[in-house]
Amino acid sequence: MSESMQATLRHIPSVDGVLQRLCNESASGDISSSLLTKITRNVIEQVRQDILAKVQLPADDISDQVIEQVRQQVDSLMKPHSRKVVNAMGIVLHTGLGRAVIAPAAMRQLQEEIAGYSLLQVSITDGKRSARDQKIEQLLTLLTGAEAATVVNNNAAATALVLNTIADGKEVIVSRGQLVEIGGAFRLPDVMAFSGAKLVEVGTTNKTHLHDYANAITENTAAILRVHPSNYKIQGFTSEVPLNEMADLAHANDLVMFDDVGAGSLIDFAKYGFEKEPTLKEAVEGGADVITSSGDKLIGASQAGIILGRADIVKKVRKNQFARIVRTDKMTLAVLEATLRMFLDEEKAMQQVPTVQMLLRPYESIRRQAARLVSKLRKAKLPCQVQSVKGFSQTGSGSLPTQNLPTRLVAIEPSKINSVTLANRLRHFRVPIFTRIQDEQVRIDPRTLMDGDEAIVIDALIEIMEA
Repeated sequence: MSESMQATLRHIPSVDGVLQRLCNESASGDISSSLLTKITRNVIEQVRQDILAKVQLPADDISDQVIEQVRQQVDSLMKPHSRKVVNAMGIVLHTGLGRAVIAPAAMRQLQEEIAGYSLLQVSITDGKRSARDQKIEQLLTLLTGAEAATVVNNNAAATALVLNTIADGKEVIVSRGQLVEIGGAFRLPDVMAFSGAKLVEVGTTNKTHLHDYANAITENTAAILRVHPSNYKIQGFTSEVPLNEMADLAHANDLVMFDDVGAGSLIDFAKYGFEKEPTLKEAVEGGADVITSSGDKLIGASQAGIILGRADIVKKVRKNQFARIVRTDKMTLAVLEATLRMFLDEEKAMQQVPTVQMLLRPYESIRRQAARLVSKLRKAKLPCQVQSVKGFSQTGSGSLPTQNLPTRLVAIEPSKINSVTLANRLRHFRVPIFTRIQDEQVRIDPRTLMDGDEAIVIDALIEIMEA
């Protein structure tokens, strides 16, 4: 080891020295002394390894670097990861930002009814164990017309659980154009293999006909599966078999018709100018025996996998041993229940479910808010150009694909820093703010700003650009 390296190593502060300095500066916060000591030791050891690996660390600055790294690790540990952020990106269902915003009424139910002991899985009538999802079933059957319903922790689990229940060791027929991949590289063929069902592909990527399904039926076939491609669209020279025709074919051959609706809406968004997407009620009316969907996409509730359909199939799903593995907890059930209750009155859902509110927010309302933001930023005389420009919002999370929502964007072009630096500083603001970057501008979409977010954005931009 060289003399210069030895000299550098001697500048590494002692654990006691770091702890004493942090104590004097009151920088240790509420963390225990034993944990603070452990973090300090880890930081010092990492600095030592960096020096031995010839990472440049100036000798006269090592002590300050150690102190700063300990502070950062303590701050990171004590600060909650799941915390409020501002979604200024205009992506209504942003997976990275928590997907659906929970309705205030659902949050109130959590606080008022679930904070202490709560009724989950016991009957008030006789005090015996009961089904934890009975209220969810009641609401879903009322809303969709299905005979029965249950819920698990997400739609991938729902799909795998249903397939394992109805087709373990047997064949399930699927159109090649519906072999989707969802987020995180989870693919339908892999989910099907995990369930124990055997995939039988029919048709081509862009066209599948009824005779393709009919020709694939064998004595080992258990079901026909339709998967709604909710995160993409195939356009042009295409055709798919309507659900009712698939269901007739399945039932004529004593097979189960399984419809994986994906985003699973309880509202027909086509009434409000969107392209047609299947609803859960339409899947029931179309003849599907069992249907699955997400609870946190177009329904706008907590992450969940909804299963509904024939009572005999739902009963078998409940008895499947895998159902215990993927069952939901009291928090998920409470949020889903409160959200579903709003859909008993569609007008109420439009007013109180944030996902629905944002998707249906009028363009003129967004334009006015964008203009207000531009006016406030211009009055602040910040070193930037600010203007309102046309743009599009997105539903996100594989819902309503290719259906861009017209919006107005606040475009900010800073003069002293570049747009990437500004966007980075906004993400590191006290309340992290996530924006778009386009054409060397930071762009803010008012569609996804919640109450109070506008003031946070204004304060952040003034503080960052005046620094």
